Amino acid sequence: MSNTNCQSSELELCRDEGAAFKLKFIAIASILLAGVAGIAIPLIGRHRKFLRTDGSLFVAAKAFAAGVILATGFVHMLSGGTDALTDPCLPKYPWSKFPFSGFFAMIASLITLLVDFVGTQYYERKQGLARGSKEEQGRVVSLEAESETGIVPIVEGKEWNGKVFGEEEGGSMHIVGMHAHVAHHRHSHPNGQDGCDGLLRSRGHEHEHGHGHSHVHEHGLEVGDDDNGVRHVVVSQILELGIVSHSVIIGLSLGVSQSPCTIRPLIAALSFHQFFEGFALGGCISQAQFKALSATIMSCFFAITTPAGIGIGIVIASFYNPYSPAALVTEGILDSLSAGILVYMSLVDLIAADFLSKRMSCNFRLQVVSYLMLFLGAGLMASLAIWA
Repeated sequence: MSNTNCQSSELELCRDEGAAFKLKFIAIASILLAGVAGIAIPLIGRHRKFLRTDGSLFVAAKAFAAGVILATGFVHMLSGGTDALTDPCLPKYPWSKFPFSGFFAMIASLITLLVDFVGTQYYERKQGLARGSKEEQGRVVSLEAESETGIVPIVEGKEWNGKVFGEEEGGSMHIVGMHAHVAHHRHSHPNGQDGCDGLLRSRGHEHEHGHGHSHVHEHGLEVGDDDNGVRHVVVSQILELGIVSHSVIIGLSLGVSQSPCTIRPLIAALSFHQFFEGFALGGCISQAQFKALSATIMSCFFAITTPAGIGIGIVIASFYNPYSPAALVTEGILDSLSAGILVYMSLVDLIAADFLSKRMSCNFRLQVVSYLMLFLGAGLMASLAIWA
């Protein structure tokens, strides 16, 4: 590219500032509505049977959204970062001497792994302290009830070692009936086909048992549910960070463009992209079971980021030069970092978490549908690179 083009804020081909200005407002409205709809469906639908986060329809739709995010990272963000960091308007040294886009994507993936690990550890400790306090209160209530009814913990004489049956090494104690009931369910979930049968039995367990046992079963699963909740809290926050970081750049690029030929395909592509990214993020927020205020803030922050980027681009379009070295380096680095975050999150926390789960391995029909949706989402999002 010649120096003249590097100093120009827009190539003259298909340049029409008036038409571009109108299209930018259409883009803001379209992308905003798509983002709101995408993130709202799983948040509202969790109260509906057919869209619950533990339903097969949600799993399949989430697989499609994961494919969209994976293709966004590999095909759109990483290639965009490579184009920006190898642009002829940049000095050859050091930008043409080293594959910086792949390097920044790798660094982002490793940092995301570190944040994922540290965040999970933090929330697990925090949840553990809260759980310990609740269990202590539960033990006090149970012991009081035993003293009133005359029921006392049973001590096995055969292998008695000074501990009440149900008491663990750390000194904590489970009430006998509760401990035995939970232990029974732990042994009814082995690996293989028996494990799948146990999974199916556990789903119908609440209906098969009487009211007297339902509260016990829930207590036995409480730890696992809390651990899953911790993972979803961390995943939703990191995923939002990755999405927001590239949404700003995407919106800014559209906002500074004065070419209707560039903006028209971007409106459709970004609306599609925003809807399914919002669906994946909304699903993670729903599974994390945030409070209503926190979920609303995260949802609004996601929905307005790209439109806000477009608005900023409109304001600075008169003096912003996307071909300046500073703009190219900033765009290239942010695109590459976003690619690393999105690729990690889609593969590790969205795809692997669902596709390697016991539920998926025990349901052949769900496997087939989910894989089809995954490849369909990735293929459709990748094909949009032809136009945008």
